[in-house]
Amino acid sequence: MDSLKPQCPSFATTSRAHLRPLGVTIDDSFLTETKNPQKRKLSQKQKMLMSCPFSIGGHLSPWPTYISDQTILHNRKPCSVDYRKRAGSRQQQPLGTTKPKYLEQLENYVHKELLLLDLGTDSAQELRLQPYREIFEFFIEDFKTYKPLLSSIKNAYEVMLAHQREKIRALEPLKAKLVTVNEDCNERILAMRAEEKHEISMLKKEKMNLLKLIDKKNEEKISLQSEVTKLRKNLAEEYLRYLSERDARKVLIADLNELRYQREDMSLAQSPGVWGEDPVKLTVALKMARQDLTRTQMELNTMKANFGDVVPRRDFEMQEKTLKDLQEQLDSLRDDYEEVRKEHEMLLQLHMSTLKERDQFYSELQEIQRTSTPRPDWSRCEGNAGQGSPRDYQVRGLDSSSLSPPADVVAGGRDRWQKLAEGKNSDQLVDVLLEEIGEGLLREKDFFPGLGYGESIPPFLRFDGVVENKKPTKKDVVNLLKDAWKERIAEEQKEKFPDFFFNFLEHRFGPGDAMAWAYTIFEYIKLFHSNEVMSQFYAVLMGKRKESVYIKQKETIAQLLKGMTNADSQNEGLLTMEQLSTVLKSTFPFKKDERIQELMEAGGWHPSSSSADLLNYRVLFMEDEEGQSLPFVQKLWEQYMDEKDEYLQELKQELGLELHDEVTLPKVREALMNIDPSLDKQTLKSYLSQAFQFPMTELPEEGEEKEAGIVIQLQTALEQLQMSDVRRMGPRDQEPAS
Repeated sequence: MDSLKPQCPSFATTSRAHLRPLGVTIDDSFLTETKNPQKRKLSQKQKMLMSCPFSIGGHLSPWPTYISDQTILHNRKPCSVDYRKRAGSRQQQPLGTTKPKYLEQLENYVHKELLLLDLGTDSAQELRLQPYREIFEFFIEDFKTYKPLLSSIKNAYEVMLAHQREKIRALEPLKAKLVTVNEDCNERILAMRAEEKHEISMLKKEKMNLLKLIDKKNEEKISLQSEVTKLRKNLAEEYLRYLSERDARKVLIADLNELRYQREDMSLAQSPGVWGEDPVKLTVALKMARQDLTRTQMELNTMKANFGDVVPRRDFEMQEKTLKDLQEQLDSLRDDYEEVRKEHEMLLQLHMSTLKERDQFYSELQEIQRTSTPRPDWSRCEGNAGQGSPRDYQVRGLDSSSLSPPADVVAGGRDRWQKLAEGKNSDQLVDVLLEEIGEGLLREKDFFPGLGYGESIPPFLRFDGVVENKKPTKKDVVNLLKDAWKERIAEEQKEKFPDFFFNFLEHRFGPGDAMAWAYTIFEYIKLFHSNEVMSQFYAVLMGKRKESVYIKQKETIAQLLKGMTNADSQNEGLLTMEQLSTVLKSTFPFKKDERIQELMEAGGWHPSSSSADLLNYRVLFMEDEEGQSLPFVQKLWEQYMDEKDEYLQELKQELGLELHDEVTLPKVREALMNIDPSLDKQTLKSYLSQAFQFPMTELPEEGEEKEAGIVIQLQTALEQLQMSDVRRMGPRDQEPAS
C-alpha cells in the first residue's frame, strides 16, 4: 500500500485540497495513517486493484462531475456577476469527461466475483455480499478522512445482519414444528374422513336392512289380512249353519211334541174308561172344542192377514246387506260411466280436431306434391343404389340392412349415415350433410384469420393476424361447453356472458391459447345446429337467447327427476305409467292432457300398454357422448318453446295491435294480467323489464307509467320476450293474484 501511494494519491488528500477553498480546516494529523502492528495485510486482490493510477493529473477524479479545469468555487452568491461569468465560461468548455479507471476496475472486480459465485445454492445470498464487503474495505482503507464514519456504518450493518441471522436460526425450529403440525392435522383430517366414510357405509347398510325388514313386515301384514278375510268368511258360513241347525232343532222339537200329543190322544181313545163317559159331557166338550177351533182359526186368519208379508229378521238383514252392496256397485258404475262419457267427449273432440288436421295436412300434401321437386337420393350418401333415406325404407317395409356397401360421401360409412339419418326428414338431412361437409373443411384448416377490432366483432374474437385451429372432436367441444355452463351457474353472473366465456378459456388454457380456442369453438358451435349443447350455447353467446332460459330448463329437468325419485318409494329406479303420469301432472299442472300424453309416449308409453307396466325413469334423462338428449327431454324443450309461442301469441291478440305498432307500458301490463292472472308482482316486473329493456329498479310503479311515457314497438317487445324465460304461471280463468 505504501509503494502505491506515490503513484496513486489517496482520496483524503484530494478531498482536503478541494475542501480548503471552502474555508474548511482539516487536521493533517487526523488524516495521517496510524501505524498498527496488528493491522491485517491487504490481499493479493487489493494490491492488484491498487497497482495503477486512478485519476487524471494524479488525483482521484470526482467523476461524473469532473471537468479538466474544474475547481471548487469559493463562497459565491449564485446570482452575482462573477458567478454568471464563471458559469458562462464553464458552459463554453467541452464536456470531455470519462469514467475513472479505479471505478472501472472496482466494477470489473465486482462483476467477476459475482460470476464466480454459484447462485443456485442456499448460501448464494450470503456469498453475494462478500465482493461488496471487500470493495467497502477498500474505500475504508483508502479514504482515511471518512474511515471512522464508514467503519461505524459497516459495523452497524454487520450487527444488524448478524441479528437477522440469529433471528432466522431461531425461527427454523418453528418452521419444522409448523410442518410437523401441518402433517399431523392432515393425518387427523384423513382419519376423520375415513371414519365418516365407514360410518356412512354402515348407515347405508343399516338403511338397506331396515328397508328389507319393512318389506318383510308389509308382506306379513298382507298375508295376515288375507287370513283375517278368510276367517271372517268361514265365521259367516258357520254362523249361517248354526242358525239353520237351531231352526231345524226347533222344528224337530215341535214335531216330537205333536207326536207325543197324538200318542196320548190315541191312548185315551183306546182306553176302556172312555166308553163309559157321559155323552152329554162329551157333547159339551166337543162343542167347546169346536168353539176353540173356530176362535183359533179366526186368530190364525188374523195373524196371516196382519203378518202375511212379514219376513224373518235374518232374511231382512241378508237382503239389506245385498242391497247395500248393489248400491255401492251402482255408484261405482255411475262414476265409471261419467268418466267414460267425458273421455268419449274428449275423444270426439280429438277426433274432430284430428279430422280437421287430416284435411289440412291432406290439402298441404296435395299442394306440396303439386309444387315440390323430386326427393333427393339420400342413399347416395351411404353408397346405396335405391332412393330415399333409411326411414323411407322402414316406411315402405324394407330392411335397411340390405343396402349396398357405403361410399366415401360421409365419413364412417353406411352405419354412421344410418345413425345420423334415423328419424330425420329431408330438411334435417340437408343440415346433417352441411355439418358433415363443414366439419371436414374445419379439419382441413390449420389457421383462422383474425376478424380485427371492430365494434361489430364479438369481444372474444377481436384479434388481428392468424390463430391456430386446435382441431378438437365434437365430444371435446361438448364437454368443454358443459364445464363452462357449470362454472357459470356456480358463480354469481357478475360479468357478461361473452366476457365470462373468454375468461373461462384463459383460465383453462392460458392467455396464449385462449384466442385460438375461442375461434375454434366459435366455428364449431356456429356449424353444428343439430347439437343441442352447441346450438343453445351459440344462441346465448350471440345474444339471441338469455342464459336464464337454459338455467331454468335445467332446473325444471332436475325438479322433474326429483319428483320421480320421490315417487319411487322402493328406490329401484322403476315407476309405473300411472305414477309417471301423476308426477308429470304435479310438476306441470298447466299442461294440457294431450301434451302429458306426448311426454309419456316419448318416455316409452304406448296406448296399447297397461298402466301397471314399469319404466326405468333414470334412462329418460341420460345423454350420449355428444351431449344429445333422449326424446323425452327433447320433447320437454319442444313443448316449452311451443308454449312460449302460444303465450306470446295470446299477448299479441290481447293487445290487438300489429307488429309495427307502438305499445305503452301500462297496456302491456294490463294485457299480461288478463292472459295470466296468476302473475305475481315480481314476475310481472321481470317480464316488463325484459320487454322494454329497462332495469327493474328503474321501472315506474303502477299509476306512474303514463307520466313516464315508456313506448316501444310491439315487434321489438315480443322479440325480447322470445329471447327471455317466459312461461305461464296459472290458468287464464283464475282470479288475479294480489
